[in-house]
Order: sequence, then structure tokens, then C-alpha cells
Amino acid sequence: MSGMNKFTDLLLLSLLVAAFTQLESGKENAIKLINNQEQSRVEISVNGALFTAYHYAERFKKPVLYPIKTDNGNPVTRGYPIEPRPGERIDHPHHVGLWFNYGDVNGLDFWNNSNAIPADEKDKYGTIVHKKINRIESGEKQGLLEVTMHWISPDGDVLLKENTTFVFRAADNKRMIDRTTRLQALDHKVSLKDNKEGLLGIRVARELEHPSNEPVRLTDSSGHPLPQPVVSNAGVTGNYLSSKGVEGTNVWGTRARWMILSGQIQDEKVSLIILDHPENIGFPTYWHARGYGLFAANPLGQEALSSGKEVLDFKLSAGDSVTFNHRIIIYSDEKATNKELEKEWRKFANNTAG
Repeated sequence: MSGMNKFTDLLLLSLLVAAFTQLESGKENAIKLINNQEQSRVEISVNGALFTAYHYAERFKKPVLYPIKTDNGNPVTRGYPIEPRPGERIDHPHHVGLWFNYGDVNGLDFWNNSNAIPADEKDKYGTIVHKKINRIESGEKQGLLEVTMHWISPDGDVLLKENTTFVFRAADNKRMIDRTTRLQALDHKVSLKDNKEGLLGIRVARELEHPSNEPVRLTDSSGHPLPQPVVSNAGVTGNYLSSKGVEGTNVWGTRARWMILSGQIQDEKVSLIILDHPENIGFPTYWHARGYGLFAANPLGQEALSSGKEVLDFKLSAGDSVTFNHRIIIYSDEKATNKELEKEWRKFANNTAG
């Protein structure tokens, strides 16, 4: 009997060691997606810790990914207006997490729409409404979410049908989000006139902004707005660098196949990167990237971003479609080098996982 107990103890010990070894070894990075219908969001976790969430509540005026976290759990996205954190800017309430929309769609502004718009001006703005989840998959190496949205005018007319696939990956100190978005015009021609407000945007955490001597409205230690603007660069460490070698706030209105925003959040060095795919319209994209924390790739706003030197005025006839493909990468604990970023971009351009 004692021999059997000894055998059982050894078996249990070996199973525990095996389980621990599996966790510690190849950090399998199990990626799990759960549709939390009560909260109107799909939660994406890596090894049990939240990576990001797809929010589809209509109050945001478009679906967004929020928050987006590093491998160490630090958010690279601003908390305001969802969850204001101490020392944040309180401008642009339509800048929420990571989103995809545009400032002029048949004359309607989808980009700037938010709950802050006065009632007598709402007829100037469009809304992107989540319609359904087509696929949701968890996995050891990646998770997948495919959704359908409608771009809707104030009178309820559906201008564009959007099908977007998100692929979420994590490995070592790196996390990735691939976003492939197909826009289809339905019953009418759709004009996306050149406009600086677009297309794929992220509003970053305060730490990833550029230092500035401009007085700004910030939140206090409780996350409430301060009564007066202040000049403060506490913890502000961000800096842009493009694939063309342009740096800092000079990247605005320039073209590049990738852009990196690097900085430090608490004790963690962070690199936030957006890659533009060579098959996208307007490649290499223009960048609507601002020092105050807006990090956006805009291939459609060429006249606005080139000071009138180029004009696109992209249009879709009824039934036609266009696809945009972007990859977002978050490095933790190190600044990605140009050589690494060129390698990442080539993998993305060749449609490999990375």
C-alpha cells in the first residue's frame, strides 16, 4: 500500500514538473478570445492576462481596440475618455484606443464623431456600427476575430459595409495586431475626399507623447481635469522615427512604409510600430502623427498632408471595394532597431506571420 502511495506521489510530482516546465519553457503564449456580450466587448488575453479588447458599444461611434498592453502589462493607449489616468491630456474625446475611420465620407465626418458633438450638429457626422461577429478563434500561437460593421449616415443610410479581420499574436517580448479591412460601397458611389483626419489611428499613453512647452489641460492625481492648463513633461519620453529617417514631430505629412514611436513607460522601454502594406492604396502612406499623442497612418488625405502637391480624392462606385492591411507591433524592454524594423516590414510585405 505504501508503495502505491509512493508511486502516486511520484506521478503527481512528475505531472506538476511537466506542467511547470511547459509554462516556463516555450512560453506558448496561449491567446484566448471571449465575447463579453454584457460589456459589448471581445476580450483578448495572452496567457490569462488582458492584451486588448474589441469594444463594439455604439457610444464610441465606432468599434475600437482598447486598451492595448505591452508584454509587461503597461498600456500604450491613453485612458481618457474611458478610464482617465493621472496626468493625461483631455483633448479630442473621439481619440479612443485604436480605430479606423475617416474625416470625409460623402461629406460626412466619421473621424471626429463622439458624444461631445452638440445635438444641433450631429447631422454632419457619420457613425460606424458593429453588426456581427463572423469568426472568433483562440489558439496557442494566434487569435482571430472577424467582424462586420456598417458606416451609417445620420439618416440611417448605409454608405459602406466593412469586413475586418484582426489577428493577435504574442512571442517573447513582442505583441502584434494585424488588421485587414475591406470597405465596400453598397447602393451608391462613395467619395472619400482628401482629408487629414484618417485613417488608422492610435491615441497613445502620455508617456509616449513628445515633450512640449505648450500649456495643456491635464487630469489630476484622481483622473479629474485640472482647472487650468499647465506646462508639464513629467514622464513624457516619446519620439517618432520613420523608415525614411525623419524624426520627431517632423514626421507629420511625410510618407514612409513604417513608423516607430519609442519611449519609456515606468521602467519599461517601449516601441510602438505601424507597418503599411505595399498593396494598400497610396503606399507608402502619409503619416498624420502628432507630438500630443495621435499616431495615425493616412493614405487617403494626400492633398491635405502634402500641402496641395498631390491629390487623390479616392472614390468607390456602387458595389466596388477596397482593402487596407496594417500591422501594429509592440516591443517591450527594448527599442527596436532599424534593421529589425526593415525585417519586420519585409515579412509583412510578403504576408508572413512575423
